Amino acid sequence: MALSAEEMTGLPPRAVGLTVWPGRMLWAMAAVLILSSALAAHTQVKLGLGLSGGIVVAYALVMALRQNLRRRHSSAVSRALGAIIARGPHTQLLSDTHGEILGSNDGPELEGRNVTSLLSSDMADPQGFVRALLRRAEAEGHVSDRLMLRSGRLGLHVSALGEGFFQWQIERLDAETPGAGPGVPRLPMLTVGQRDSILFMNAAARDLLGARKMALTDIFGRQPPRVCEINTIETDVGTRHCLVAEFPLSAGRREIYLLPTNVPAMQGGAIQFDELPVPLLKVGVDGQILMANRAARALVKSPVSARTNLSDLMEGLGRSISDWLAEAAAGHGEHHSEFLLLKRSDREVFVQVSLNRMIEDDEVSLIAVLSDATELKSLEAQFVQSQKMQAIGQLAGGVAHDFNNLLTAITGHCDLLLLRHSQGDPDFGDLVQINENANRAAALVGQLLAFSRKQNLMPEVMDLRDTLADLTHLLNRLVGERITLTLLHDPNLRSIRADKRQLEQVLMNLVVNARDAMQDGGEITIRTESLVLEAPMERDRATVPVGKYVSVKVADEGSGIPADKLAKVFEPFYTTKRTGEGTGLGLSMAYGIVKQTGGYIFVDSVEDRGTTFTLLFPAHELYEAAAPKPKAVEDRAPSKDRSGVVLLVEDEAPVRSFASRALRLNGFTVLEAGTGEEALQILEDRDLHVDLFVSDVVMPGLDGPAWVAQAREQRPKTRVVFMSGYAEDSFPDKKAKIEGSAFLPKPFSLKDLTSIVQAQCAPI
Repeated sequence: MALSAEEMTGLPPRAVGLTVWPGRMLWAMAAVLILSSALAAHTQVKLGLGLSGGIVVAYALVMALRQNLRRRHSSAVSRALGAIIARGPHTQLLSDTHGEILGSNDGPELEGRNVTSLLSSDMADPQGFVRALLRRAEAEGHVSDRLMLRSGRLGLHVSALGEGFFQWQIERLDAETPGAGPGVPRLPMLTVGQRDSILFMNAAARDLLGARKMALTDIFGRQPPRVCEINTIETDVGTRHCLVAEFPLSAGRREIYLLPTNVPAMQGGAIQFDELPVPLLKVGVDGQILMANRAARALVKSPVSARTNLSDLMEGLGRSISDWLAEAAAGHGEHHSEFLLLKRSDREVFVQVSLNRMIEDDEVSLIAVLSDATELKSLEAQFVQSQKMQAIGQLAGGVAHDFNNLLTAITGHCDLLLLRHSQGDPDFGDLVQINENANRAAALVGQLLAFSRKQNLMPEVMDLRDTLADLTHLLNRLVGERITLTLLHDPNLRSIRADKRQLEQVLMNLVVNARDAMQDGGEITIRTESLVLEAPMERDRATVPVGKYVSVKVADEGSGIPADKLAKVFEPFYTTKRTGEGTGLGLSMAYGIVKQTGGYIFVDSVEDRGTTFTLLFPAHELYEAAAPKPKAVEDRAPSKDRSGVVLLVEDEAPVRSFASRALRLNGFTVLEAGTGEEALQILEDRDLHVDLFVSDVVMPGLDGPAWVAQAREQRPKTRVVFMSGYAEDSFPDKKAKIEGSAFLPKPFSLKDLTSIVQAQCAPI
């Protein structure tokens, strides 16, 4: 295929013509100047025009010389490139989008033919293969593939040249079939297309099957081949049992290897078994390993000899290996697959082992197919861990909700008793103790809700430098004299949005844990810095998206956490401290608070060197106006100058009893209901005037927001106070967005209840 200089240099013919045009203009200009000098009357003008004409002639001569040299160079480059293509060791073709050959370095005899004709003698469906390559080359720019042929391998490279032209480079290579070599039989191998048509069979496969097969159904019947298992195949001399291995190729094709189960009895079969690219073990019924191929030895990384037993290489995760082998050898059941752990010293490796029964000379043995399942088991462990944490969170949230109801009744009735006792009363001190311990129990329940991320947060925009400055005095008292507390701040630290009180609790818990890990003293470092992630950060089963963050690191020089316990440190009630020294809720509470704030928490630890906890919070760029502080409620006996009708709906009788008594003491008329349905029945009396609904949120039957929504259809101006042991933002939006409603978290005191009811009943 001859190429012109213009085609080789990338210049179209029009561009070449444009390079000649300026030279002609120069000669014409020189002629005009010389002729004008001859006709000029004045001597000075004649000399000037003649000199200009001479300069133009000289410049035109230089341009002509340069153009001639460039033309010679382009011609030489064209001949050299043509020689490279013509004398290259590979076939070069130029085709259109249909595979029609437009030119070739093998001579003009290929022109007019199709690329499929070059592959028709080696493939069953060359037209579909060529069409697929052209589509991929047009989409991706270029594509490469490699075919296994009878005479060896064929390398193909197709490049899209634009405007519907494609360059083909076809390279014939020597055969490199696994197991091939001097005196070594090749493994039977098939190349299969997308529709299970057989594109190629090597000589070993033709010898095994006896003839050329067109589709997998001609070999395996209607059932598809079972990979890594022994299959029954059809040959010209009857059925055979073969172990099947499969490997994917490009363009939807795949290679299928067939290994007859009587391979060890065949000449050269041991070598064939050893070269199969699938980890295989031949195992006796007693567990003794009879053969192990190269891939299996590389996977187990342990010496395998005639005395090696399967239990020496791996250990079972459930029942004993001997029972499993005996069941497979007896032929009980169809599938004998187990996950086992290899006894490797370098790392933890799980394998899935599938046993296939085979009979040779009336003796039963087993073919074990091994596959690395480490990643699968790791994902399974992560899923189980997340499910466990979710279940514990749901349990903690449910228990906390019930506890909040109990604590509301305890603290409420205690407040009612305190109203009737003065400080000089002998029972006053006992009541105060009950109240204080109930508040401590409420704090413990708050930690459970923090873990389950259902606590009430009051987020605000803050600068961590100011928060830590306010907290430093308390932290120094917590760590003691033998431990140094160091704070390092980023001078350009961004703001975050979080609950200041809860965040302080997180930092105190981390500092206390660091103090307890350093019995002999040391240094605790709290470092803050702004962080920008330009790519997602994946770590500890979490993915931190791209964005701006504020990082807080709390590092100590203590004893560290063992690697096998790092994954459990955030679980509730799990602690590495001795009995009585910790509840196991500190880190789980920190985890819940950070997650509910929208942040991330990670831990790094090395035994005997220290531990670092890293907190990541999304940066908050918008500064909010400070919220007005709530007016202080005077600590006095409830006044009876308030009046109004309150419909109190609470399914917990002790809470309802306390709340109704407290409101009546404040001068309110209270109507009580135990369910939402009962409340709606009370409101059927149209003559009944109700100023305020006070309702629990979670109740059997109609919940609080549901019955209130129905009641507000007839009484749209009635205001609402919702009570719940869960966080306000843990409910759906339709429940939270009820106009004229307020939220009262449990447990609440008498003063909390009366204050919010008086505020809601106050005239607008």
